[in-house]
Parts: sequence; structure tokens; C-alpha cells
Amino acid sequence: MRISGTPRTPLVALALAAVLTACGGGTSGTDGGGQHGGRQDGRPGTQARPSASPSTDLTRIPGVGDRLLRQIPAQSRQVVAVYGKGEDSAQSTVALFTKRGGTWDRDRTWTAHNGKKGWTTDHREGDKRSPVGVFTLTDAGGVLADPGSKLPYNRSSAFAAPRYWPRTHWHDFDLVIAIDYNRVKGTSPIDPTRPEGQAKGGSIWLHMDHGSGTSGCVSLSKPAMEHLLRTLDPKQHPVIVMGDRANLGA
Repeated sequence: MRISGTPRTPLVALALAAVLTACGGGTSGTDGGGQHGGRQDGRPGTQARPSASPSTDLTRIPGVGDRLLRQIPAQSRQVVAVYGKGEDSAQSTVALFTKRGGTWDRDRTWTAHNGKKGWTTDHREGDKRSPVGVFTLTDAGGVLADPGSKLPYNRSSAFAAPRYWPRTHWHDFDLVIAIDYNRVKGTSPIDPTRPEGQAKGGSIWLHMDHGSGTSGCVSLSKPAMEHLLRTLDPKQHPVIVMGDRANLGA
């Protein structure tokens, strides 16, 4: 189900609200209850920023053990690697790798955030942890106009964060890339369908960062999101490999 525009029926509106609540995770507290998104208030030192990194050719993706490397499809030539600082930490680093020939070229790295309670190998609805694993990246969208995404992009006002959230979280979903965890590929990120059931959680996205932990998504600065949207190419079969450093290296 590809959703465009503002929802027209109460049923659809309720479904979309459930998706955003699952991704946003909470409605109260000065920090948004650990919700996630892009801080747009101009306050210094709160928004994750890209960090420059020289291009480096590697024979394998650093920090990723054989267990997860084997799960990366052979045809995948682009990998977004999310290195969580620790199992119970909300801080992480994101790096983009492109395979050329037999080596991986590290494109850029950025500071980022993940679930406010860290990581889990058995993600559940509402646990405030990000799922460890390898997942495809197939669909994108957001409130803002398409910045030049190579992935299918669904622009819709339905992505807008609820206005009862703190103002610092209102731009969370201006730009979104769906992580294919418990969702239907080929649909808008806001599609609420969860093939493995509600208890397994869902609506796990890459989206804009507000400077603190999320409810399960991975959040980055706006420039980082724009770069990923313009770079990730369906023809290269992009995937994300994500987790805390101990689980990644296992």
C-alpha cells in the first residue's frame, strides 16, 4: 500500500498515527520521551554532524564479524554500517561503504543516535532498543520535497510528527529511509503493515536527528540524510548492517 497525501478517512489516520507513535515512541517529557528526529531550533551542539573521513579501500567492512557479513547479499554494493557505542548506549556512528571490485570504499562517516536504551537481537514493540542485524533499504519518503533520492520517494504530509510532541521533534520525519525490518518492501515507509506481527515492532527508519536517543530508529543530521538519499541506489542493492560493536563483531 503506497500512501500519498493527507489521510482522508479516520481509519487511515489512526493507522498512520500508530506508525508515527511507534517510530516516535512517546508523548511527554522534556526530551520527548526518547523520541527521535532532527533538531531544527538552531541551538549549538545538539545536532549530529557529518564527520569528514578520507576515502579508504578495505577488503572487508571493518568491525563486522563473519556472522553478519554472511547475511549481506552477494549483489549488494552499498552498505550503511551503524556502529553502536555499546549495548545500552544511544550513541552511534554511521559509515557508508561502496564496493568496487573486491574492496570496500568508505565514503563518509557521521555521528548518529539509535534506540535510547541501546540495542537488542530480539526487538519488541516499545522496548526502546534498535534491532541488531542486516536489513535491505528499498523505500524512502518524508514531509519535504524529494531531494534527489534514487530510492522510491513518497512525499506526504502524513509523515509530519504529531504537534503534541516537543517542538524539537517536529522535523523528525522530514526525510526518511525505511529499514526493512518487519515491513513490506516496495511500500511507503509509513505503511503500517507488519508481516511478523505487531509484537515484533516496526517502523524502524533512518531519519533526522534531534540530539538524543530514539525509540528504535537510527537518526542522523539533515546533510547526512540528504547524502544517503542521493547516493543509495536500488541498482546497487543497498543494505544496512547495524548493532552495538560487540554484536557487530561477533
